[in-house]
Amino acid sequence: MRKDLFTAIVICICTIASNAQIPKAPERKEGMGPYTQLIIRGVTLINGTGAPPMGPVDIVVEQNKIVEIRQLGSPGATINPARRPQLKTGGKELNCEGMYAMPGLIDMHGHIGGESQGTPAEYVFKLWMAHGITTIREPGSLNGLDWVLDEKTKSAANQITAPRIFAYTAFGQGSTTSIVTGEQARAWVQQNAKRGADGIKFFGASPEIMDAAIRENKKLGLRSCCHHAQTDVARWNVLNSARAGMTSMEHWYGLPEALFADKTIQDFPADYNYSDEQNRFEEAGKLWKQAAVPYSDHWNKVMNELLSLDFTLDPTFNIYDANRDLQRARRAEWHEIYTLPSLWNFYEPSLQSHGSYWHSWGTEQEVEWKNNYRLWMAFINEYKNRGGRVTAGSDNGFIYQTYGFGYIRELELLREAGFHPLEVIRAATLNGAQALGADKEIGSVEVGKLADIVIINANPLKNLQVLYGTGAIELNKDNKAVRTGGVLYTIKDGIIYDAKKLLSDVKQMVDDEKKKTGWQLKQPGM
Repeated sequence: MRKDLFTAIVICICTIASNAQIPKAPERKEGMGPYTQLIIRGVTLINGTGAPPMGPVDIVVEQNKIVEIRQLGSPGATINPARRPQLKTGGKELNCEGMYAMPGLIDMHGHIGGESQGTPAEYVFKLWMAHGITTIREPGSLNGLDWVLDEKTKSAANQITAPRIFAYTAFGQGSTTSIVTGEQARAWVQQNAKRGADGIKFFGASPEIMDAAIRENKKLGLRSCCHHAQTDVARWNVLNSARAGMTSMEHWYGLPEALFADKTIQDFPADYNYSDEQNRFEEAGKLWKQAAVPYSDHWNKVMNELLSLDFTLDPTFNIYDANRDLQRARRAEWHEIYTLPSLWNFYEPSLQSHGSYWHSWGTEQEVEWKNNYRLWMAFINEYKNRGGRVTAGSDNGFIYQTYGFGYIRELELLREAGFHPLEVIRAATLNGAQALGADKEIGSVEVGKLADIVIINANPLKNLQVLYGTGAIELNKDNKAVRTGGVLYTIKDGIIYDAKKLLSDVKQMVDDEKKKTGWQLKQPGM
């Protein structure tokens, strides 16, 4: 996404260009099924509700519904064949003994690439599906709402290899005039609903416009989220949004501002310039220490009000991970194999690309951001502990976070924040489904729900890194380093996808682009 376009969206109430679109996904050639009956045999189940693992079990799917989960006895004991569900004529068995199953993952902040990143939809979708992501929320639909709705329809019909899509429109998108009154805001919201959007993503506006739009959207039964940009957060923060009926917040902007106890505006230096992204993100790393102290009266008051409003927090920890350790993010091992040259070029230090603000980033900035994370994570973890809903979102395609891989990093960071691994899985599955209003169909492996299931040949509760497409490193009995894990099968709508094959397809796309231009990955300035 061009920086000038991004800035226009953040300032908001704008017309978004509809010609900057990436190529759509091709007709589906991958996947087996759905079958009249599918039985996943002998797997250990992590069902996504917070329940501990259990198994071995046989999971029975008919067409696209889970119809039975049968416990087969104790681990390691011989299974009595008479206890197992019987395969019907035309059915399919998937032997998953010794493996783990969990619900399809939900990425609550999944942009489907951008023209400047050079990422076709096939590349993005296959990386998501290869990492077990079967559902995404597209917050902004920046390829255009009609474009996203077309991909959504094709995904729902399984005509393309892609997660199911919930399409949120950037507020003001498609408007030919500026929205400057509450009446105009309500009219836009009504039109947005008629066009088929699932919700709205806000960036900020005047209180009159925000209040009118959020309340009208809620009245129509749609959901909403917000990146509370610094351009408007001094007059409308997270508490204002939640009180008006917004359903979730993105990142953390607007939350520290609601927690200010001795000021009303961020302590901006006199030479601050929001349009200078190095300046903007460097100062953002000093924001949480300006908020109320954890567990203080004001800190508790804000948290308790958000809890009472059933507000969802979607932190997207991973997208700012490079701010606290740039070299780590830049040298992630998957970049050489799975990051497209055009995407790598987009990540590099630049005055043009959004999120590529590495003009002069070093120890001082990283230390501030490490401290920023400690305070941010403390709020998120305690919110979860008090019964609040926290979800997993990636915002990948920016700041050295490549699609799919960055989402798994998000799960690791939730774990760092204090979540038990089972709480991490729940945040990534059932919590996301609840936030989307889709928990009756997806989000957990339970009888009556759709067959969105991920199969891994390692225990993710022991090491979440086994969910990366590159797997996790282990030393075998011959003293050799080997890889374990990586999703084996991603099952969406009862269709079985070979996750390793999807990754192979992505690698081929990257290899083809490298051969075409003779491109080699090089670190900035070297």
